Amino acid sequence: MTKTAIAMAAFFLTMEVTAAVPTAEAAPCMIVTLTGVQGGPPAFNGQAGAGTLVRYGDDSNNCGTVKLQIDAGRGTNMRLSQVGVPPAQLNAIFFTHMHSDHADGFADIVQLRWHFNSKGPKIDVVCSSDAVSQLGITVSCKKFVAHIGDAYLHSGEIAQRRSENNDRLAGGPAELINVVTFEPKNEPQVVWSSGEVKVSAVRSAHIAGHASYRVDTPAGSVVIGGDAGNDVAAPPRASSTSDQVEKLAKGVDVIVHTAQHPVMKDSGMPALIFYHQSAPADLGAMAKRVGAKHLMLTHLAPPIGAERVGPWKILGGPLTEAHYRKEVEASGFTGNVVVGTDLASVRLPAK
Repeated sequence: MTKTAIAMAAFFLTMEVTAAVPTAEAAPCMIVTLTGVQGGPPAFNGQAGAGTLVRYGDDSNNCGTVKLQIDAGRGTNMRLSQVGVPPAQLNAIFFTHMHSDHADGFADIVQLRWHFNSKGPKIDVVCSSDAVSQLGITVSCKKFVAHIGDAYLHSGEIAQRRSENNDRLAGGPAELINVVTFEPKNEPQVVWSSGEVKVSAVRSAHIAGHASYRVDTPAGSVVIGGDAGNDVAAPPRASSTSDQVEKLAKGVDVIVHTAQHPVMKDSGMPALIFYHQSAPADLGAMAKRVGAKHLMLTHLAPPIGAERVGPWKILGGPLTEAHYRKEVEASGFTGNVVVGTDLASVRLPAK
């Protein structure tokens, strides 16, 4: 056999062996990012309003196949831009409830999507159906979304910008939205899915129509509680946390939840407001009971370093991260505790 023939035989043998070895698939991954941790409507120190970004994919695309935004408070678009997620890349937006501190950034997101992606697919907006409070007040996510572009329509901006680019839809950003509503129940129900990603919801107490969500992926799972509190409006009660959220969170990897420090009661916050949120110690106890590995405290009241929240001055001075961490540790929870700051993230699996 000639040297050339030997070399060719070796080449084809190598090719056969290489072909027989399967290419390693990129490992699935999920990233949970706090896009805003401001506690309530006040503005403090540049913090964005309440929101959580959940990304799922694999190592080849930095967990970027599916991108879900849960709540969209003030400044959400700015935080999304910092992690390289423009509005056109969001697959769906979920609202826990219709409070401005959880929704102020929504118009910014969908108006920008309208500007540059009017020919793109609609974005799903998932929220509870119209709900009527005990006082007869109707809370309507559907109407909020339907009228999100009205200010731009009435100001003339929509028509003016369409004169520059006829691809932009005449009805403004609302024409780019597909609203998906559901009736929140005491048992978890699937309300949205895409491929391997499934989102479930459960009823939770705060205001009429409040819902909490769970995102399940092959890489892990996360529950976003929103402002959920216990159905029992004030002590005596077993816990300030929601029994329904605890049911939703069984076996979850990550819990993201609003946290209100006990100091707010001493600072004069009205009981009606104070008791509608969950305490850090109770959140730690719930995380321990359901077997969560990570607890991310967000929507902090008071914010770290703040001297007041709205009209209520913090007695004893501003809190630090250690104050929140101490409360959680007192519950016996030994998992990873993230005292929320804007853009704080947890990745599953960890790199």
